[in-house]
Amino acid sequence: VQLQASGGGLVQPGGSLRLSCAASGTISRFNTIGWYRQAPGKQRELVATITRGIGTNYADSVKGRFTISRDNAKDTVNLQMSSLKPEDTAVYYCHAVLVRVDYWGQGTQVTVSS
Repeated sequence: VQLQASGGGLVQPGGSLRLSCAASGTISRFNTIGWYRQAPGKQRELVATITRGIGTNYADSVKGRFTISRDNAKDTVNLQMSSLKPEDTAVYYCHAVLVRVDYWGQGTQVTVSS
């Protein structure tokens, strides 16, 4: 399983970014797929996930600002981030679970700064 993240960059506070994660193979086969992030000096934390048969889950800190979606036709999972804050600055990682095995993509840097 390979996960390829893209879409990070530098954005001003209040701005928007869209992250995309392309998965090898059919994305609908994953039990869970989504995004985590890790800020400097902090532990990696859940941002948003989609779990088959359950739905979406968001960290409280991003609810109402971030939206996760899955495009089965393109085998991608996307994270639309709006109203970005400096505290959203982190390396964002795509994550998937398949048959109880965790897979991680390479990170993509998101920096929110004026």
